[in-house]
Amino acid sequence: MSGVTTPGSDRDWEDVDDVSWTLLDLEELVDAYWAVVAPMMETDELDPKREKPTHSWLRDHGFRPLLYALREYHDRTFAEFWREDLGAEAVESGYDWATDHERTIEALESFLTSRRKRKGLADSSIDTLRYRLNRYVAAYCEENGTDDLVTPVAREGDVPAYKAVDACWAAFDRLHVDLDGGQTKRRIHLAVSNWYAHLVRRKWAAVNPADGLDDEFDWSNGDDDDTDTPCLATEHVRALYNAADDQENRLLVLALCAWGLRPNEVASLRVRQFVLDISTDEVPYITFEERKNGPGEVSLLYGKEVLEDRIAMFADHEEWDGYLFPSPHASGGPISRWTVWNRFTQLAEQAGLPDEIGGVSPSPKMGRRFWYDAYSSSLDVVLGSLDEIAAEQGSASADVVLQNYLSDSRARKLRREYMRDQLAAAFEEG
Repeated sequence: MSGVTTPGSDRDWEDVDDVSWTLLDLEELVDAYWAVVAPMMETDELDPKREKPTHSWLRDHGFRPLLYALREYHDRTFAEFWREDLGAEAVESGYDWATDHERTIEALESFLTSRRKRKGLADSSIDTLRYRLNRYVAAYCEENGTDDLVTPVAREGDVPAYKAVDACWAAFDRLHVDLDGGQTKRRIHLAVSNWYAHLVRRKWAAVNPADGLDDEFDWSNGDDDDTDTPCLATEHVRALYNAADDQENRLLVLALCAWGLRPNEVASLRVRQFVLDISTDEVPYITFEERKNGPGEVSLLYGKEVLEDRIAMFADHEEWDGYLFPSPHASGGPISRWTVWNRFTQLAEQAGLPDEIGGVSPSPKMGRRFWYDAYSSSLDVVLGSLDEIAAEQGSASADVVLQNYLSDSRARKLRREYMRDQLAAAFEEG
């Protein structure tokens, strides 16, 4: 191949190894495409002006750095580059998956179609889900050197299960390094795990290689009690509860938003922690032998009926170990805190919550912040109701009345009454 001096550039490129792809701006990448990629396509009897090279062709011919440069330095897919920057003549149709393997694309589209038709996800949610899956597909292809994500997990295949798991985990190792933010990684993992689970249900796959992977990584975003965490609004909680389509998910929303528990506390809840048999003037509560700030109790002001229904469901299970959210795995025990995160994230999408609340993606700790906000405002309401008493008694403020004239039990009762009203409003009752 003879050297080509590209328009607008003083560089002479003869083959792919001559190009420092990551150092080029978009105009220079266009020049490099016509100088190096186009002649190689012509050699393979492809029309570079009308035929978009597949990802497989690009990788097989040494153009991985071009794909990487577009993705990491210019926020471009190759399809966008081909259409918008190269100004190619053909009209693109369909989504530009990071794989050209037909069976894999069919499996991906099958999952998205199911989510749209059976789960009722909006087009915007499908687009987001497709993007997350494609990030994984790209990482998988790059890390394992293959476009085929289906054969390693196929029911009739001869690939050992551990190799399928290794390939999946290798892709997530790459994503763990490449991506910032635990929330993003968790959401990609949720999408991928749900995709593989769909293939298992459809009998296309024998194993879900992403299952349990959330226990292997630390994808935390910091302290669950971070006071900078935004708060869910009442309408957000209502939408989450309405989106919960089974008993388990309803209980999960209640535990986070009505009881103010941390994700790890929700995951490990056991029936023995609940004190429900109390006198009429007392409130049921949850006990914690070990908690971040030591042993403690949490009042169960709302959701007792859902809790009792959940407990009753396990009443005839001889093997039940008491966990309200038992792990589906044969090993037993409770689900992990990351499973709580994943289920909350899925509910947030189904509920149509905004992508960001207060500049932050929805997370379980926002439910805890909702509970804290309601509890804090309950004290303000109690103080407000005492202003008139303070004036009549000649006291300096409602705080003085609260401290000197209102018993602790009466103050707690007033706060709890307000809290119940707040929770009833959020869960559309009362």
